[in-house]
Amino acid sequence: MDLQQVRVVTREGWQQGPPHRLFSQLRTECPVHWSDGFDEYPDEAGYWSVTTAQDIQTVSRDWQTYSSELGGITAANVSFPIELMRAMFIGMDPPKHDRLKMLFQAGFTPRRIAAHEPAVRAIVIDVLERLEGRETCDLVADVAQPIVSRVIGGFMGIPESDDAAWATLMNTALAAGDPDLNPEGMDSIVVNEIPEIFRRCSEMIAARREQPTDDLMSVLVHAEIDGEQLAEHEIVMGFFLLVAAGNDSTKATYCSGIRALMAHPDQRAELVADPSLISSAVEESLRMFPAFAHFRRTATRDIELGGSQIREGDKVVMWYVSSNRDETRYEDPDRFDVRRNPEHQAFGAGGRHFCLGAALARLELNVMFEETLRRYPEMSPAGKVSWVESGFISQLKSLPVTLGPRAAG
Repeated sequence: MDLQQVRVVTREGWQQGPPHRLFSQLRTECPVHWSDGFDEYPDEAGYWSVTTAQDIQTVSRDWQTYSSELGGITAANVSFPIELMRAMFIGMDPPKHDRLKMLFQAGFTPRRIAAHEPAVRAIVIDVLERLEGRETCDLVADVAQPIVSRVIGGFMGIPESDDAAWATLMNTALAAGDPDLNPEGMDSIVVNEIPEIFRRCSEMIAARREQPTDDLMSVLVHAEIDGEQLAEHEIVMGFFLLVAAGNDSTKATYCSGIRALMAHPDQRAELVADPSLISSAVEESLRMFPAFAHFRRTATRDIELGGSQIREGDKVVMWYVSSNRDETRYEDPDRFDVRRNPEHQAFGAGGRHFCLGAALARLELNVMFEETLRRYPEMSPAGKVSWVESGFISQLKSLPVTLGPRAAG
């Protein structure tokens, strides 16, 4: 490809998932690449694509030069107003980011999360048991979605009866450009989904003010930063961030990881024979199939990166779907290897914005892989898969499977 003419984000280029061939060429020939705009959003400014693991690590760890707060966290700011993005700690810079994130840090340590394993396993088993008697299912809609909805719903204080409604809101808001998930178009997010999110959250906020509980919504409602409680829109967007991350991260990697195992039965056979390899397979799935294709920063000053001259105010987009296949970090990076157990950037590349929920996502994924393979070791594809049409979230929209014979025991 003529890289000078390429725009990394196009609807056509992402219909079958991330354009890995393009990213491979970029890493080799132009690791920090300029796209002059978006085909679908003519009013949006161009952006720099950062594609190697080392350069993304540099951007991630230098919040003074690469700001999350100045311009938003996605390559194109087309569905959420910037004011709402800045109300989430992922859209803040220190020191406010650090103070708000610290409110939740203690509840997401690996030790605290490990205590939730029995509850997470019970949710996974319950959902998988609903498949009893069926020959086929859609792994996205019938397995992954109800599991992740209930796990994060339990943390946030969402009643189980509201799981489906919140899942629809999250899927529509995060995949705003997908015609199936959001048939009314991008503008409808501000008109429909955001008001509905605020309405539902306002009811929960009022209830927690009157009667505090032990869920994370109560943490937000009663939190204080510099002696002041959070404004209602900050509570709502903090809630949205945690539910959105919990909704998408595990669902995306689980479905793509199981799909990879079906495509590589030798790898699956190793896991079935030796379940102790599952944690390694989870890390390999996170490497190859990160749930979020990118996050974005805004340059606070002129700076050189990867041989390119970035100007103050420029968008700087970190492509994790590229860095996790960086040939300088991984041998044969497009090969799925359950024994690789790699380091990766699926949860970010260090710095202040490293994923708060990494331990929870790992726990969920390990349990979901274990319980799925224990029941259906011969699961196979049953039709055409479809991808969410998005340059931001990297996940399957549909994954039809034939369950195969249920394993004894």
